Amino acid sequence: MKMQNFKYEGSGLNRFFGPLEAKIMEILWNSVEEMTIKDVQQKLDNDSKANNFNTVMTVMNRLVDKGILQKKALARSYQYKPVVTREAFMEAQSKELTLDLIEEFGSLAVTHMVDALDKVDPGLLDQLEQKIKEMKKDR
Repeated sequence: MKMQNFKYEGSGLNRFFGPLEAKIMEILWNSVEEMTIKDVQQKLDNDSKANNFNTVMTVMNRLVDKGILQKKALARSYQYKPVVTREAFMEAQSKELTLDLIEEFGSLAVTHMVDALDKVDPGLLDQLEQKIKEMKKDR
């Protein structure tokens, strides 16, 4: 599931989702059970007019259309749950983003990623080195 419209200026889920979508996804990922629109609406801040039932329903159904949520009929409503875990979603998105960067910028993107590893966490450079050794061994 490749997300469109990656936002460089955002952080976390806000890079992939609009603000309300991100809040809804956090609620659903933090829930152990499937939730109805009403359940999600009640968990959202009630002081925002953007959180009325119809708005939440529209956003959740758009997330279904995007393949992020699935819904199933339950009596006279629907229950929603994420298609994948938060961790699996972030893993897939980071992989897609990395592949896109390498496809577009080639070795320049790889060089910048390696430079960034040392600035962010020098231990990551060691992990990269180990990963490269494993990949070469498996060839």
